[in-house]
Amino acid sequence: MPGVIERDEEADGAQAVLDPKLELEAERIAEALVFASAQPVSEGYIASRLPRGADVPRIMARLKSIYAERGVNLVQVAEHWAFRTAADLSFVVQTDENEVRKLSRAALEVLAIIGYHQPVTRAEIEDIRGVQTSKGTLDVLMEAGWIRFRGRRRTPGRPVTFGTTRDFLDHFGLEDLRDLPGLEELKGAGLLSGRIPSNFQIPVPLGDDGLGDDEDPITQLDLEELGLLVPTGGDEE
Repeated sequence: MPGVIERDEEADGAQAVLDPKLELEAERIAEALVFASAQPVSEGYIASRLPRGADVPRIMARLKSIYAERGVNLVQVAEHWAFRTAADLSFVVQTDENEVRKLSRAALEVLAIIGYHQPVTRAEIEDIRGVQTSKGTLDVLMEAGWIRFRGRRRTPGRPVTFGTTRDFLDHFGLEDLRDLPGLEELKGAGLLSGRIPSNFQIPVPLGDDGLGDDEDPITQLDLEELGLLVPTGGDEE
């Protein structure tokens, strides 16, 4: 193929690589695709628009390094990419219109529990908090786009499980759930008191959007039951 240099065919897992000119062009295309999108762009979508043989992770890593010291940074959000204002310049572009409504303490607690313990049911959230969780609190987090229904637990009653979304990662500047702060980071930020129990542990998020072995996928009937879809039963004439 013109413009493509083939690796040794005998090498296991060998892939075609682009010559320098085509790789530069692929880099420019990837940059334009992310810049033009209002939402984070998946690596799969970028790969579908680049010349065959383009190494998307390497191209995105190079672009990320180029923008690392600029006013906007290229950031990774769960295998998606987006341009975001550099963290130290966020105050410059903040406006009253864009100010996000502050969450209540209850909503913050629930969001933290879902972030660290997902997949988690409402009953499990309440067990961790020690108090009941109102539907309104969950609704606020749903409307913000930070939590979602993951599936249904394979236990009596088939309770719904909750998890965080890509928008959650994007808003809080996380590439992956594993980037959530650990015990020492939380203590260093003053979010945990110095008198916590010696056996206190911060759970390590799995960082996996796939359903667990004890979860079933959400179906259309489930969404109707949860009031998220209008029943699809045929109307009698």
